[in-house]
Amino acid sequence: MPWKDSDSGVSDDSGTRNISGISDQEGIGISIDLVSASRRHLAFLRTIADSPWLHRTPTLLQSITRYEKLWMPLISELSEGSKSDMLLPPFDVQWVWHCHCLNPVSYRQYCEAKFSKLIEKPVIFDEEIEDYAVNRCREIWNLKYPFEPFDVNGESNSGDGIGVSSLTDNDLFAMVSKQGSLYSKFSRPFLSEIVHLIAAKHRYKGFLYMLKRFRDGYSRLVPTSDILIMWLTHQSFPSTYEGDMKEMEGDLERVVGVWDPVKEEDAQMTKTLWEEVFDQPYERAGATFDGIFSSDCSGYWEASDSDVNRKYKGLEPRFLLEVCLFVKGKWDEKDSKETKNTFLRLRTVRCHMELKIDKPISDMSSQSWQKRWQLFCEFSTRGVVVEVRQQGSGCLRNSKLHKMVAFSWNDLLRAPSLTLEREVGLQMRVIASITPPVQAPYLLKCVPDRVTDDKGAMISDVILKMNRYHPQEGRWLSRTVLDHAGRECFIIRIRVGGGFWRRGAETPTSVKWEDRIIEIREGSWSYVAGSIGTAPEKVVGTATPKDKNPQDKKATWSLSTGYVLTIQWEGGLNFHLQNENPDESSVR
Repeated sequence: MPWKDSDSGVSDDSGTRNISGISDQEGIGISIDLVSASRRHLAFLRTIADSPWLHRTPTLLQSITRYEKLWMPLISELSEGSKSDMLLPPFDVQWVWHCHCLNPVSYRQYCEAKFSKLIEKPVIFDEEIEDYAVNRCREIWNLKYPFEPFDVNGESNSGDGIGVSSLTDNDLFAMVSKQGSLYSKFSRPFLSEIVHLIAAKHRYKGFLYMLKRFRDGYSRLVPTSDILIMWLTHQSFPSTYEGDMKEMEGDLERVVGVWDPVKEEDAQMTKTLWEEVFDQPYERAGATFDGIFSSDCSGYWEASDSDVNRKYKGLEPRFLLEVCLFVKGKWDEKDSKETKNTFLRLRTVRCHMELKIDKPISDMSSQSWQKRWQLFCEFSTRGVVVEVRQQGSGCLRNSKLHKMVAFSWNDLLRAPSLTLEREVGLQMRVIASITPPVQAPYLLKCVPDRVTDDKGAMISDVILKMNRYHPQEGRWLSRTVLDHAGRECFIIRIRVGGGFWRRGAETPTSVKWEDRIIEIREGSWSYVAGSIGTAPEKVVGTATPKDKNPQDKKATWSLSTGYVLTIQWEGGLNFHLQNENPDESSVR
């Protein structure tokens, strides 16, 4: 099996090369830019998910009516053959059209029955062209249908001139209703990253190749989430899809759709056939069956297109990625003595050096790929290391390192399909795959620090000597805020005492409740000697005590942002944030 590079231990990635090398010569041709198309597709689905008015039954019925009675006759009239004009209908009609196209058989039968031709959707990947297509359609629409508004938002009296469909097409209504939660299947934050979509396109072509090659060797094949989004995107362009899939139309009926029930034996058969063709695990990081079976995205996080922090420059963004490692190796009973006390250890390249996840080799013997590790990592860890170690027999039980292979994030991001393979000896191979790193929520922690004076300097002989033994006034409890990489980014201080301090017997006096000011300073300590320093000068926020009621176990603070924070510690700690303007709404 020619997969090993004898010098570096790195595979020549023959399986991946076969996937990315599948071409038109093997009968697998895609005549559309699926990477750009799927990116626009995901953005469209996200907009649909953010438009709840679109999914209300009255609006949905009206949109279907506008689609059937107005839009389809109009675009059929303006289209030449199967070539579509550069027009985009109203947003609600776009959604109905899109859902109809995702059922290719139904859509083709509808078009042929109504218009004697298959009507294609325009291929638009640019926002400016999209705006042009919508505006041009609006002009034509207003001339053709002056009684029907182009734009609707679910509250207008749209449709007074055309009437509302009384569910004459129950199939279309069911189609659109079912697709309302489609984005929940593809809402993971890395899905629209270009490198992920390129890998997904290669795997989609590999899936079609496998589908064509094993026409009689299976009942149904189950696509992973990355293959599925490519398939749905391909379907959303009916004429293109029909031309590309003409020789495989019967085979496609045996692919499990996004809403179809999945049988365990079908999923296992898909894995087996994929490994037989490409000698790689079928699942990979961010592309598993879980993304299809349910909308559960546990382990993932909310993400936005831009950094939510624009104010605090010292707060560096945090990036996370998912990594999966698969192991494959098969040995006989005669090798059991060698593998009995041998295990694999997973570590990170840098940071978190205490992370050591061990897996015994004795239970890894398998002729198929087995997923052994799946975890989320900071991009700053740079990569993971897999070690082959032998358990020691001495009293200290220290293990001995036999071999070590590393997978760096940068190497994986440059690899085809975001996947790399290494040999670790003992007839064993390891494949690592990752998702593109995407920004995650900021991770901050607060640690106690030295008491400071009114000016922000730490109470210390060092500061006292620098100030020529002038006494330090005031007492502030201080906390240092660290980010995910351990960098100091904020200093939080609360005033608790007054009085002076020099080298002697002065005792600070406690301050009244209303004088216990909290302030947040941006930046890190300015150290003057070892761990002794002064807080940064820039104050970015304050909290001033407003009211305290020990009997009700409640305290109120006025924030510099204009809000009032109420803290109640009876029956658990509860926070209530409200704008000081009573007309503003409150947030809990």
